[in-house]
Amino acid sequence: MSITKQKKSELVAAFKTTEHDNGGSAASQVAVLTERIRNLTEHMKNNHKDEHSKRGLLLMVNRRKKLLAYIKKNSASEYEDLIKKLGLRK
Repeated sequence: MSITKQKKSELVAAFKTTEHDNGGSAASQVAVLTERIRNLTEHMKNNHKDEHSKRGLLLMVNRRKKLLAYIKKNSASEYEDLIKKLGLRK
């Protein structure tokens, strides 16, 4: 259900914004959250009555939404690239 350390470090490496970024940048955080959201969505398909996980999922979605709004406000081109790479929005 959760992502492994190796998967998380791969995502951070793929989406880091500077050489010294260890996952703190907004883009890296969005990438990790997206992976966690996808995993939890699969869990919710099989366990639709799991209210605690549903709440966690909603919190993650909201946090990702806020981070994406922050990126869009500061750099529209970076925002467009990020949602394209992650496969968000149609």
